[in-house]
Amino acid sequence: MKQCPKCFHTYTDVNLNFCLEDGEMLTAFAAEPPPARYADDPPTMVMDPSRVTNPSNWPNTPPASGWQQQAPVPYQQQGFAPYGVQMSPSQTLAVVSLGLGIGSMTIGWCCSLGLLLAPGALITGFIALSQIKKDPDRYAGRGFALAGMSIGGVFLVLYILLLAFGILASIIK
Repeated sequence: MKQCPKCFHTYTDVNLNFCLEDGEMLTAFAAEPPPARYADDPPTMVMDPSRVTNPSNWPNTPPASGWQQQAPVPYQQQGFAPYGVQMSPSQTLAVVSLGLGIGSMTIGWCCSLGLLLAPGALITGFIALSQIKKDPDRYAGRGFALAGMSIGGVFLVLYILLLAFGILASIIK
């Protein structure tokens, strides 16, 4: 409900904002008082004060008998062994040889890129095999090196044969 502050005329229309008698702006008011549950604050509960402890007034009692039966363990310094780090053998050159060999066979036909990758696979494979032969504890990956060298070699043989057939075909025409 709304009421005019000048003439105190009451309107029930909630969409009406001005008084129809004098044009004054209407103010909203409640026709009935708000419910009692909102008028008062909720009751405050007073709890007991916290427990007060005073360790200086406690009686001196010996600890439980279970604690007295344990004898202190004397400190013994133990010798430390050097921490041995187990190094895994290096397979870097063998893996590089395998990657170059696979690259020469798969993408080597595009722009003759294999002519660069296949010799790289052969060279890194030979270096890896010689390192593995000299120091097998430090270097590993013999299978990777052999696979890279064989794939690179197969590419070079296929490329040379393809080139030779292309030259022969152009000569015969």
